[in-house]
Amino acid sequence: MGIYVFVAIIALVCILSFFNEKVTKMPTEIALMLFATIVGVLIVFASTIFSGNEKLEQLQVFDVESFLMEGVLCFMLFAGSFRMKLKDFKEQARQITVLAFVCTLLGTIFYGLLIYGASMLLGGGLSLPVCLMFGSIIAPTDPIAATGILSKFGLPKKISFLIQGESLFNDGVGVALFVFFSGMVTASSTNDFFGVMIKEVLGALLVGAVVTAVCFLMFKFSKNKTLRFFISLFAVSLSYMLCEQFHFSGAIASVVCGILFAALRERFSTEDAKDAETFDEFWELADSLFNSFLYVMLGLSFVRVLQMDEVIILALVAILANIIARVGSLSLSSLVIGKIPDGFSKFNFITLFTWGGLRGGLSVALAMSAREMVPSEIYYIILGATYTVVFFTTVIQGLTLKPIYKRIDRSVQQRASS
Repeated sequence: MGIYVFVAIIALVCILSFFNEKVTKMPTEIALMLFATIVGVLIVFASTIFSGNEKLEQLQVFDVESFLMEGVLCFMLFAGSFRMKLKDFKEQARQITVLAFVCTLLGTIFYGLLIYGASMLLGGGLSLPVCLMFGSIIAPTDPIAATGILSKFGLPKKISFLIQGESLFNDGVGVALFVFFSGMVTASSTNDFFGVMIKEVLGALLVGAVVTAVCFLMFKFSKNKTLRFFISLFAVSLSYMLCEQFHFSGAIASVVCGILFAALRERFSTEDAKDAETFDEFWELADSLFNSFLYVMLGLSFVRVLQMDEVIILALVAILANIIARVGSLSLSSLVIGKIPDGFSKFNFITLFTWGGLRGGLSVALAMSAREMVPSEIYYIILGATYTVVFFTTVIQGLTLKPIYKRIDRSVQQRASS
């Protein structure tokens, strides 16, 4: 990312956030993506008028994949998983496990089958393994969008924690499923699918655990709070770098690093309360900064989808398949999830988690990483559909989530009083 593009994006983050704070007062994540999309459309019009302007062209073609996969994804995943405390899972371990693992797997399969059926009807030429890989890209919900938007609605504590737990842990599950099904896509050429799968996942688990354990020894015995920040940055970045070097899953290693670091810190840390609070605030600030950048970049990039052929059909298929797959996976998962907290009925639970199942940067990053696995025309279908789902869930579902939750809340209150 050149300095011009960097300055332009941070300027947009500041201007759009300030405008939203003073005028529109929407959740920040929604505002940044929506307004950045509008800016992206204006840039396209400006670039056609002032053709040959290199600076305008740079704002249209910056590399979101590099920003994520070679830049900040590891820190975003660490910051998200770092906030989850293992002791908090005791009461809702079953529900979070079902949502993060079973629901994500079912969502992947349902979405893949729906897209495969649509491809056969419309002549899209997508194979079943490609569609299942596509499903693993769409299935994981986004922890930043989910917690950032839903936290403003006054959700009950346990339901809020359940949403956060699912969205944090299904990132790693989604990555593992992506590795699994992308292995099927490339199996015909490598003939070593299971070897790739074992190497990607188990290698990431090992690297994340070992690096975190070693780095935490420095963290534990250090009295310098600034050095503690550096150690946490070093732990997750080293884990990610080693995984990239040895072709393991850097995303899984980052999640493992965050969870394990939080658990070790909770049990063995010698920090005083003030230093611990400062450390947490540091990672919250870093997470907010990276995600603000990401939402602006995604909004600016969404204009690419509007320029694709048959964009309306692509968008409708992607959105409908996502909603149907989410409802189906939640409905089946609810059969084994056990007691739903805060007095929610299964219908209310499925409704809230379907409309609150927002997608974000990880889905886009996974879609972009499929570039070398499929022909270019199929790659652009996957990328366009992923952008569409991310935009629709973040902006449209995000903006309409509050009235839906209020209706559910009234139903829960009536049920409790009857």
